[in-house]
Parts: sequence; C-alpha cells; structure tokens
Amino acid sequence: MMHKTPLLTVRHVLNALMLAGMAVLSFQSQAQFQAAAPALAAPSLGVAEAPAMGGGAAAAAAGLAGGMGSTGIPGLGGRPALQGTPGQVGAGAQSQNTTADLGASPALAQTQFQRFVQDATGRALPLYGYNLFDRGRFPSLTDVPVPANYAVGPGDEIDLKIWGSVDVAMRLPVDRNGQITVPKVGPITVAGTPASGLDAHLKKQVSRVFNNFELSATMGRLRSMQIFVVGQARNPGAYTVSSMSTLISALFESGGPAANGSMRAVQLVRGGKTVTTLDLYKFIHAGVTSDDARLLPGDVIVVPPAGPRVAVTGATDTPAIFELASAEESVGQLLSYSAGSQTLTTPYKALLERVNKQDAKTPREVQERTLDAAGLKSTVRDGDLLILFKISSQFANAVTLRGNVASPLRYSFKPGMRVSDLVPEAAALILPDYYSRKNSSVQFETGRSVTGERVVNDVKTQLTEINWDYASIERLDPKAVKTILIPFNLGKAIKDKDLAHNIELMPGDVVTIFGVDDIPVPLEKRTQFVRLGGEVKVPGIYQLSPGETLPQLLQRAGGLSRDAYLYGTVFSRESTRVQQQDNLNQAVRRMEAQITAETATSLQNVYDQEKGASVQAQLAGQRMMLERLRGLKASGRIALEMDVNRPELPPLALQDGDSITVPSKPSFVAVFGAVLAENSFIHRDTATVGDYIDKAGPTREADLQAAMLIRSDGTVLANRAQRSWLGLGNTGFMGTRLQPGDSIFIPEVLDRRTAYTQFIQGAKDWTAILYQFGIGAAAFKTLRN
Repeated sequence: MMHKTPLLTVRHVLNALMLAGMAVLSFQSQAQFQAAAPALAAPSLGVAEAPAMGGGAAAAAAGLAGGMGSTGIPGLGGRPALQGTPGQVGAGAQSQNTTADLGASPALAQTQFQRFVQDATGRALPLYGYNLFDRGRFPSLTDVPVPANYAVGPGDEIDLKIWGSVDVAMRLPVDRNGQITVPKVGPITVAGTPASGLDAHLKKQVSRVFNNFELSATMGRLRSMQIFVVGQARNPGAYTVSSMSTLISALFESGGPAANGSMRAVQLVRGGKTVTTLDLYKFIHAGVTSDDARLLPGDVIVVPPAGPRVAVTGATDTPAIFELASAEESVGQLLSYSAGSQTLTTPYKALLERVNKQDAKTPREVQERTLDAAGLKSTVRDGDLLILFKISSQFANAVTLRGNVASPLRYSFKPGMRVSDLVPEAAALILPDYYSRKNSSVQFETGRSVTGERVVNDVKTQLTEINWDYASIERLDPKAVKTILIPFNLGKAIKDKDLAHNIELMPGDVVTIFGVDDIPVPLEKRTQFVRLGGEVKVPGIYQLSPGETLPQLLQRAGGLSRDAYLYGTVFSRESTRVQQQDNLNQAVRRMEAQITAETATSLQNVYDQEKGASVQAQLAGQRMMLERLRGLKASGRIALEMDVNRPELPPLALQDGDSITVPSKPSFVAVFGAVLAENSFIHRDTATVGDYIDKAGPTREADLQAAMLIRSDGTVLANRAQRSWLGLGNTGFMGTRLQPGDSIFIPEVLDRRTAYTQFIQGAKDWTAILYQFGIGAAAFKTLRN
C-alpha cells in the first residue's frame, strides 16, 4: 500500500515547531487551550510524516526545542523549569525530579508581634506550623501510581502494548490536539479520557482495524505545567510542576508561607476565580485534605497576609504564636491548636494580656480567665497574650518518708496517723541495696580473697546503721509561713511506742531518718571493731563493747599464748596514723622552707669558689634527704611504754579500727646504718649497745654520737653525747643493755671534712679577715694624716 507524502506547508512547519517547544509554552487555563486549539488545528506529524519536513525544518524544530527546553518563558519572572526531558515529567525524568532538592528555604524573619511577645515575656516564641516547611524544598513526586481519575492531556505519553494477531509495543505522545497516532489505525483522540478507561477506549478504536488481539495501555511520562505562587510566600515566582501536583504539594515545593503569610487561608485562583481555600492548621492537626485540589496549567496560588495572631505561653507543651481563622476565637479552640495535654495546667487561673487601642495612655490591660467550661468559651482576639500556669505541687493527703529507709516515698495520710504507722518495724529501715551487696559478696570469688580487712569492711559498709536517738519531722506552719522542725527519739517511737516520741502526723509532714554517718554520734553508740592477732589464744576480729580496754579485750580472747612476747606488742590506731602522717608532712614542708632559706643565705655569703662548691654539695645532700623523707609513711603505732622487767598492758580504751599484734619472743638484735655488716645478732642478756656496734663494725663515716636504740615496744633511746658540747653521755648509752627485738641505728656523718681541713679552712678565713682589717686601719690612718 502506497502512502502519499504530503507537501510541506507553512502550517506543517508551524505545527512541528509548536510540538518541539511544548516543554516551555503553557497556557493560563484549560479554557485558553480550547480557545487556541482551532487556530492550531492541522494534521499531526506522525512517524511516517517526519521525513517529509526536510532537513531545514527538522533542524529548526530541534534548535527551538534545544534552545528553550531548560529555560523559563522570558518575561514571566519565574525560576527556570526543572531539569529533565523538556516539557515532560515522568518516567523519563524521574532521576532528576523525584530526588532533586531545591535547597533550604530562607529563614523566617521575626515579625513585629514576635518581638512584642518577647519583650513582654522574655521568651522568643515561634510561629506555629511554619516549621513544616523548614526542612527544605522538594519537587512534587512523579514516580507514583497514576490515580484512576487522572485525565489524559497533551504532553502525556502512553505506553501501548498489543499482542495476538498483531505484536507491537510503542510509546506514543499525546499531541496538542489531544490525539495519539497508532500505525495502520490512525489518530485516536484520548484527551480527557480517565486513566482507568484508557484500555477500553483504545481497544475499541483499534478493533475497528484488527481482530483477535489483546491490548494494554499505561501512562508513561506525564506532562508538566507551569503555575504561579504569589503573595506572602517564602519563594514567590513561577514553577514548572508535574500534572499530578496539588495545592499542598506545590506549597511544599515553593517553601510555604513567609512569616507574614497566612496558614489559615491559602487560596487557589484559576481563571480569576478562587477554586478553593486551604486551612493548613486542619492539615497539620488531622491530615484533612478535603480542601486540597489538583492543579491545572496557569493556576495561581495566593498566600494572603496572616490573620489575627494570639500568643500562648506558660504551662503548655507548645508555646507558640497561633493564627486565628476569624477575628475572634474561643480559648478552648485556641488551646486545641497546641495539641498538648492540659492536665498539668491549673484550670483556676490564667492571665490574658490584651492590647486596648482605645486607651491612648495605657493601651495594655490584664484580664484573669479560668479554664473551666465557661472560661474556655470566652474569646481571644488579635494581639492577645495568654499565660497559663502550672498546677500546685502540694499534695492534699500525703506524708513523706525519706532518709535511711527501705522505701523513701510519699504515703497516703490517714487521720490519727503516727510515726509508728509510717515506720511499723525496724526492718523498714534496711536499705534495699543491703541484700544486693550481701548476695554479691559470695559470687565469683575464692576463699583467698576473704581477708580480715574485707570482713571488717563488709560488716561496716553493707548495712547503714540507724541513729535511733534522733529523727525529725518537718512541718509547714501556714500561718507563719515557716517550717517547724520537730525532733524525736526514733527508738522510743518505733520500739517502745512512747506517745511523747510517737508523734501524730499531719498532711504534708516530711519524716527524716538519719544514719550514724549523717549526724556524728558518740563512739559508744557506733559499731566498732578491732583486730587482735599474734600470740593470743583466740586471735580474730572483735566487736568492742562500750569503754572496753586493751587488757579486757585480751582477757576476752583467752589471754596470751605460751610464746607471747608482751613487751614487743604492736598497737596501731588509724586516727593516730592520720595524725602522724599530717605531722610528718608538716615537718617535711618546714624542712623544705628551711633548706630553701639556707640555700639563699649560703649562696649570698660565698666569697670563694672552693667554699661555693662545698655549699652546693651540702645542699644537694639535704635535698636528697628531703626526698627520702617525702616517701615515708606513718604506721600509726603507739608506744605502750611497758616495764622491761614486768611488762603489763596499760588500761588503754580501744577505738574502732585499732590493731593489736602480740609477737613471739625473738632471739635477735638488729644493727643497721653506717656499719660494715648490717645484720641481726643473737641476743645475749649481758651484751650492751657498744658490744653489738663493735660486732657490726662501724664505718669511717659512722656518727656514733648520733646513734639511736629502737626498743621493741616502739620507744627510741638516743645517745645523749650528741647534745653535749664535750661529748658527755656516750659511755652511758654505749653501756645500755638490749632486749630481744631491739634495733640499733648508726647514721652517717653529714660534714665529712677532716679536722685538718676544717682547721686550715678556718685559719684561711681568719687570715683574710685580719688582712682586710689591717688594710682598713692603714687607710684610715692615711686619711687622718
């Protein structure tokens, strides 16, 4: 069958050019399209007709399409069309339009009413609902199913598949006349056909030419259209959107209303008439889209100025500035916008600050409102500021129990309620973590980890001891507006039910139970433990009785064993150790200050190099000794000062943490320090200090006059010769007899210069002094003459 090639006419060229530029040309309304259709009516350029245009016409059409495909219509003042296939939004442009981010909207400017509210309350309140558009601007979605009522129009594309007697699959664009051209069938008008009826409509038309076939028609790429967003919008201008766009989606694409724009009356204008008015508050609160409408080419979205605004602050989940739908609205309707619970807001009082323009001198006034049924029906108007208050924190019928108790809570008050009703038994004073610590003390451990120190620590820390002598009740005196503190004896109130201390409670009372560590109590009322070890018959950890002494404890432990050496008993006390350590630290600080002062003095009085080196060496030695003293740790030992021949324990009152160790009788005496043999020697009853020093062999640097004897009972005997200018007392010290366990310490001489060196250096100093004196006398005589 031969097809006649039509002649190329001016009308054909014009029709081709209009088809190529369809991506950017849009009409103000569907009515304009219908009016312009007769003037453009001409045979469409089908697939077979394209070659007839000739190279020049085709090039002109392609050039026009390429030159206008990605730009807006000149003179409209809008932004460029979205990127993608020119004139179409759909399957072919999904990668650009469905994911493109148009950028964040400009920040909302602060309105005059916002500044007014901030000056009145000190708090900057946001405009309610505008944050819906703050996350950025996004184009309308196109990769979604086409609704059944979608009407096919020019610019759409139809995917047509036919199988059976004819097998064909093609993508057919809808031309400006609203038609598609099917090969061997011809033009078929599809404009206005709903998407759900497209299969039946095309099958009916194709069946006039073919038989025994099946057909499937779906929407491919959809047409685009241009709309306008004007008024108080964040980003006013012209927008190219999908043909499936609605009023709401276009608002999201344009960034929504500006700070002065309305959220309650966004208008859709078509052909000079308002099609619908959208209240975004309904959309935000309940998702109501009944006022939403599908857009058509040339539609205008008008964002009018904001209506009356009212601020809500105080005890609300959503403090903000709300826009009223009318000149006045009820308080109940206003509070419903905040979408928060009003349970914690007092219904008995609210303040309304109102602007009264009729009073020129004092244009502002304050009104009291209630949030009951009548108060919620009262109205608010433009410029009002509603302040909500929290409910009172006061309990009507509660008493509070706190402190060292098992369940610190608020309890329901009952008339005639007393302290013993709140704390019925002593078990109610055991803290809940006691059992947890008690249970964890036997988990994942071996017997080696159970030591005496740990037993004492567990006993003292697992259970918090209660102060049975003192507890208190805090009670509010509403007349004097002050708190009254009522002390009572907890033991008498709970154990003895003594009415003088088992006080009757009142609503709002706060009962506090203290522990012995909260308010220090006498030692006799505390649980105290001491450790007794060594050569006693029953060593162990003992709980002290009030006022118990050292001999009494030893007797309770069964007395001494056969090998006990009572004279060498080591008695340590924690409080003494702390005091000793503080004294040691203080002595080190004083010595450090003294060395620093002596260093400055010595260096300033050095007049020759030899003496300067000597001073530097002496100061270095003092600093080394100071560093060794810093590392000393106090032991807390207390010397019992017992008689050597008849040792008896003193009646010393014991304290918590004391440690008593009775050693076995040693057979040695130790000598250490500046001796050749730092060793222990067998004790002999007749041997003296001098005998043991001779056995150890003192070195040349040994300072025998500074020797010390450290007794096994903790006392120290120093050589008195070091305090005598003539060295007297050395014989008495050296003849002292030793006891088993004693130790002798021989320090080194600090000034190791020989006698000759000291004499020569002294003579040199005196010679220099006399020489200077003689020169001065001669000079004085010369000046006198």
